Amino acid sequence: MSHSNPQKPPRPNQKSPLATKSSRTPGSVQKQQSLLSFFTKAADSPTNIKRDGNPPDLSSDPLGPSSPSNQEGDPTNIQSRRRDILLVPPSSPSIRAISNRVSYTELSDEDDADVPVLKRGVKRAIPDGDGDDDLEYLPQDNLIQGEEEGEDDAGVESDDFVVYDRALAKTPCRSRDSKKLKKSSNDSHRTPSSAVRTPVNTSRFAFNPKSGNSTQVSSGVTPRPKPAPTPTRKQDRDEVRYFWLVDIKDADGNPPDHPDYDPRTLFVPSSAWIKFSPFEKQYWEIKCKLYDTVVFFKKGKFYELYEDDATIGHREFDLKLTDRVNMRMVGVPESSLDMWAAQFIAKGYKIARVDQKETALGKEMREKSGKSGKEEKIIRRELACVLTGGTLVDESMLQDEMATYCVAIKESFDGGEPSFGIAFVDTATGEFSLSEFQDDLELTKFETFLAQIRPRELILEKGFLSSQSTRLLKNNTSVTTIWNKLKPGVEFWEGSTTIREVMSKGYFDESSSWDRKGWPQALEQAREKELAMSAFGALLCYLQTLKIDRELVSLGNFRVYDPINKASSLILDGQTLLNLEIFANSSDGGSAGTLFSLLNRCITPFGKRKFKQWVCHPLADSAKINSRLDAVESLNSNNGFQEAFATHLNKMPDLERLISRIHAGSSRVADFLRVIEGFEQIRDAMDEITLYNKGGLIGQLLASMPDLKECLRLWESAFDREKARTQGRNPDLNLLAWPVKVLSLCSSGLLVPERGVELDFDASQDVIEDIINVQLETLLGEYKSNLKSREVKYTDSGKEIYLIEVPVKFAKNIPRSWTQMSGTQKVKRFYSPEVKRLVRSLQEAQETHSQIVKEVAGRFYKRFDRDYQTWLGAVKIVSSLDCLISLARSSISLGETSCRPTFVEGQRSMLDFTGLRHPCMASSVDDFIPNDIRLGGDSPKLGLLTGANAAGKSTVLRMTCVGVIMAQIGCFVPSKSARLTPVDRIMSRLGANDNIFAAQSTFLVELSETKKILAEATPHSLVILDELGRGTSSYDGVAVAQAVLHHVATHIGCLGFFATHYHSLASEFVGHPEIQPKRMQIHVDEENRDITFLYKLEAGVAEGSFGMHCAAMCGINKRIIDRAEDAARSFEHTSRLTDSLEAARVGTYIPLGMQSDLAWVLRGGNDFGDRAFDSVIECIKAL
Repeated sequence: MSHSNPQKPPRPNQKSPLATKSSRTPGSVQKQQSLLSFFTKAADSPTNIKRDGNPPDLSSDPLGPSSPSNQEGDPTNIQSRRRDILLVPPSSPSIRAISNRVSYTELSDEDDADVPVLKRGVKRAIPDGDGDDDLEYLPQDNLIQGEEEGEDDAGVESDDFVVYDRALAKTPCRSRDSKKLKKSSNDSHRTPSSAVRTPVNTSRFAFNPKSGNSTQVSSGVTPRPKPAPTPTRKQDRDEVRYFWLVDIKDADGNPPDHPDYDPRTLFVPSSAWIKFSPFEKQYWEIKCKLYDTVVFFKKGKFYELYEDDATIGHREFDLKLTDRVNMRMVGVPESSLDMWAAQFIAKGYKIARVDQKETALGKEMREKSGKSGKEEKIIRRELACVLTGGTLVDESMLQDEMATYCVAIKESFDGGEPSFGIAFVDTATGEFSLSEFQDDLELTKFETFLAQIRPRELILEKGFLSSQSTRLLKNNTSVTTIWNKLKPGVEFWEGSTTIREVMSKGYFDESSSWDRKGWPQALEQAREKELAMSAFGALLCYLQTLKIDRELVSLGNFRVYDPINKASSLILDGQTLLNLEIFANSSDGGSAGTLFSLLNRCITPFGKRKFKQWVCHPLADSAKINSRLDAVESLNSNNGFQEAFATHLNKMPDLERLISRIHAGSSRVADFLRVIEGFEQIRDAMDEITLYNKGGLIGQLLASMPDLKECLRLWESAFDREKARTQGRNPDLNLLAWPVKVLSLCSSGLLVPERGVELDFDASQDVIEDIINVQLETLLGEYKSNLKSREVKYTDSGKEIYLIEVPVKFAKNIPRSWTQMSGTQKVKRFYSPEVKRLVRSLQEAQETHSQIVKEVAGRFYKRFDRDYQTWLGAVKIVSSLDCLISLARSSISLGETSCRPTFVEGQRSMLDFTGLRHPCMASSVDDFIPNDIRLGGDSPKLGLLTGANAAGKSTVLRMTCVGVIMAQIGCFVPSKSARLTPVDRIMSRLGANDNIFAAQSTFLVELSETKKILAEATPHSLVILDELGRGTSSYDGVAVAQAVLHHVATHIGCLGFFATHYHSLASEFVGHPEIQPKRMQIHVDEENRDITFLYKLEAGVAEGSFGMHCAAMCGINKRIIDRAEDAARSFEHTSRLTDSLEAARVGTYIPLGMQSDLAWVLRGGNDFGDRAFDSVIECIKAL
């Protein structure tokens, strides 16, 4: 790396190979060459080395991976992958062929000139866009980057950006003979295979942890004996890896295996800061606070990654690595940053972007003004933002239109029961949600929340999350979910600390922050909730580190979130959402075949997000449900409304996300124009669809639409829309009147205000145009007259603009004060003192103008953001209309056998479907067999469903629940008729699966889910239980199933199905008033052991499960099946269950459940409800 101390100048009798026109000036500081060139020079001239002393001893710890950190509950340990980088030596042991030429299309954002073809072994000073000339080694055959560590690299562009895996030797040639001698020496050791070529870079020097020195590794080639020089301190820095990068510690000095290790920080000793070059200091000041983050560092026209970040880029994406001891580097073009950042984020990494805050000209102007200190002699750079998978705000980097959430979770135990405070945000829209609730021991509400939200990023309090909650998080999040663990109190704030922080920052109205008058209502309501405010404090602290807190919080877009809204919605817990495949299928976890993908026909991105909320929380109020159904019928009766809506709002941009970017001041100009034109589309659409307004819910929505005409009138003539819309450089723009920095923005358009809108913009533009159109043109006319040639004109050459081009035949009349800059055989190009002064004034005016352009955009954004609530209100109205149209289209797509469900009110719940089909299977199965479902009302509430294996029992259970969900969302149902009372909750226990990660067996999972049903179900709930008890022995399974069925039917009295293969239950509950036996119809061929499944639900009890027939259909050997059938008959005759069945047919048999209830009543049990007592009376009558 570069060192602040000047190097020893070359000997007087030897011409320095680094000497150039710029480096020969008095007082110039030469830069250290590459490691190999230093040793070559040292070997040839050992007396030329100044012995400053031995290198300092480094850590004696072996160079290897650190112990894994204590990342409790972290499914993806990005930090452990980072520490694996320590296994990679500073230089790769392999070398690639170097026959191809590396092309540098553009060196920097300040130098567009072609790279000159230099002679082999020549050092040149090449500007890199930082305002500092870096000495670059440019060999004739292979043009590579050879700059100092810590200095600015020359940029590379697009597909021409090729950097080899290892730094090549950069030995300055002293003479032609020495060059030939070196070439012949290399040729004598060359082998046919490039894989065994001798490494010639820093990998020849390996760190010896015992001695702390660099030792040469044998390369298989016997080197020429040379004196062993003692390295100087500067050379030691180049050869030996920093000990604090070998022995990694956090800012507090904790190693990775320490329980308090913080992977976000890196310890850099104070001695290192003294030796850093200005660039190194600038880099490590940022990187040491973002050690777990991949930092993209802006250098000219490129973003570069250093050290471990460079190794990650090389390993994950095969980015070409410039291998150095302490500052390995890879780079990507500025134009493709979004693409590369998205790829890193998809791999689970965090991304930080460090931008240049000035150009080289701006740096020069700052230095001339005397405002820069000693430490500011390089381009100013600042951390612009940190991007993570759960906090993306740029629309181009978001993977889909659905919301992505970053969730902060606070857990507490009060009285033995867990309580949760949750705060989460969709950073793309700026919507915050706050929730606090007390949960049961099975964490039902917490599991439901995770199933509904599916967080992309988690913020947890380190050491304060229970193991049960951690397991739930692991089971309900993907492997790419980012886990952040904050320090309690310091980063994961308490509620009181959060309130003080919000008040002190003034996120809302500055004048009312301390009295909270400007606080959003939802945030004000949560102020007294300690857990919710603590979770919000952790989220706020995290957003502050990402530098996006103000732009999101100041929106004031807060709401109270209830994962289980008992008051107004049908409750679908997390297990039910999974079992019924509402959002994710059971095969691959995708959306294919799910209810949401079937019903979601919204055309706007924000409509799709709202529709997901509708599916998560179906309505439970029959009046509201009927209001939606009326709107659906109205839309389907007249397609004019739908057609007008689709015509105007099809291909609508994501306004909800874009207006949040405008509020943050980070919107692209083209996106700003899209937003304005999008709201103009909404305005025009509302004018037309109002003609089709028939009242009802649609009329209410249209009446609540805010007036957009007044808000949009301001923007009709505020700026030139063609210039804002233009992609690429507009030929109508005078390019010389615009600074290069502004022209680089033309790919996304320019905000050029109309004359008189922004006075400072007009004044700045007038200054530029005066220089170009008046002063420069006046001088050009004088030059033509003085030189007596009309061919004299202005021309550009790279960065040099307004060069005076004079034909050769008139060049003899050029004044001596003119400076020739370039020329050809026909013309010569000059700068006159007057033109040079005007060009400088023009460049400074352009630089000032570029800042005004940014300020104008910011003013426009603030002006637009004043009506944020109006814009957001319009978006919400349009999204609701979009959801209603989606329901109408889904209802039509169900076909002829669909109907509007009828909701009835009554004390006794009921469910009656005629010819019900499963909507998700109807499109893929042509001959789907419908079934009638009747539960409750005049019929028993519970169906005891028996039948053969694979006869369709689970399909009947699922389609019953899906039909209810569709009806209560407000959609038509795929049946001939549908009558039901509103259901308050759907609960399910389906399938047989264990939970290895939660240390739960199959039977334990069954009983845990059953316990939730028994605790939460009500008489208006719909419950489906499938094959309860099969995870244990037959006797235990039958006992559990019998007890649960009795309790559900007698004591709870809910609607539902109980599917089982325990046929003895049918005899046990014969005559129960709330249980009706049902079976799946089949046709059995006993002779061939063949079954024909008819998939028809009918009354009765199945004769058996016909397991042997299913085994025969699967192709199991006949001898095995015969033996199994004999064993089954033997078990059946010897079973005690057979005795009980026989006893039930003789005399009067009293079921065990009834006996238990009667004993409890006689014993004086006080929790025996009237409903249960009535059921017992009915059972006694049935005896």
